[in-house]
Amino acid sequence: MFMALDVAAVQNQLRKSGLDGWLLYDFHGSNPIAARLAGLTDGRHMTTRRWYYLIPATGQPRALVHAIERHNLDALPGERTVYSGRQQLDAGLTKLLAGLKTVAMEYSPLCAIPYLSRIDAGTIEMVRARGVEVVSSGDLVQQFEAAWTSEQLATHRAASASLYRIKDRAFTTAAEAIAGGQSLTEYALQQQMMNWFEEEGLVTDSAPVVAVGGNAGNPHYLPTAEQCRVVVADEVLLLDLWGKKTDKGAVFADITWVGFTSKSVPAEVSRAFRAVADARDAAVTLVTDAARQGRDLRGWEVDEAARAVLTGQGYGDWIVHRTGHSLGESVHGNGVHMDDFETHDDRRVLPGTGFTVEPGLYFEHFGVRTEINVYRGEHEAVVTGPRQNEVVTLG
Repeated sequence: MFMALDVAAVQNQLRKSGLDGWLLYDFHGSNPIAARLAGLTDGRHMTTRRWYYLIPATGQPRALVHAIERHNLDALPGERTVYSGRQQLDAGLTKLLAGLKTVAMEYSPLCAIPYLSRIDAGTIEMVRARGVEVVSSGDLVQQFEAAWTSEQLATHRAASASLYRIKDRAFTTAAEAIAGGQSLTEYALQQQMMNWFEEEGLVTDSAPVVAVGGNAGNPHYLPTAEQCRVVVADEVLLLDLWGKKTDKGAVFADITWVGFTSKSVPAEVSRAFRAVADARDAAVTLVTDAARQGRDLRGWEVDEAARAVLTGQGYGDWIVHRTGHSLGESVHGNGVHMDDFETHDDRRVLPGTGFTVEPGLYFEHFGVRTEINVYRGEHEAVVTGPRQNEVVTLG
């Protein structure tokens, strides 16, 4: 994941893909993917007007920028056309696209991948009106915005190790509170975990999920000081925590573990957890086999493999979300998601990308989820932290 466009590498990939160009476009932050690729997310640029930056398969890139913000793309190579009025914009766009038949944009047919679909319908119409076909830039975005460097992989591994330590401390704190008859709320435990985040040098966009009993049946439950439960005996305790190191360009790690506040785990909880662990492992096996064999694998296929296990064990009615999401400098990155449930993600699982595998089942009185992180290398895929294979007893 780099902050400056490698134009030569982009052009090489465009030629391999049979595309005439990649057209980056943004208006008022509507396309954060394009803004990041163009280096406009450092807080030093105002982007209140439409800009376009075309990387053709051959030849020099060219830009179309507004007179008010004519210098925004100066750091990028190529010629610039400056416009101010709408007639100049129309003429400039015609010039920009001259001679092209097909361009990639941050577009997803039928919005199958809403995380990628950043271009409004009117802009697509403007491009098509000039006889240019628009196709999805999904795999280009993955290769040139979502792939990790070796340094970023190192930050991920460091963050992952920190999260596992915090998880262990949280389970120990809960077990000690129950054994000592102390009143520990979900919120109090969550806030203690945030203190450990600071000790570990982690930052995050949200405090962790700390969910007891029925609250664990809500995948995005977050306790508050006003609304939370006490951690008591004989209930599921689910922890979902994500964070990254403070290094420039650091990428996230994101894990979920499940405990039970007793010396033994009820059969229904154990069975459900075993099912999600089996689903997780089926997804990982598919990814690792494809990487080793060097064959293409799509995000939807990974989701399908995990859900087949859950439905095969009779849990189909208790699935409410996809199997996994991309990881990047944001916890939900711009790479492929493991999804054929909420969306149909047909992007490839490309080398250099990281993502979660996190099947879950959610019931009225409890929920279970196991979440690990996977890194897809050039010839292998690896799980970057321990897998949970049974519910942790906290009694």
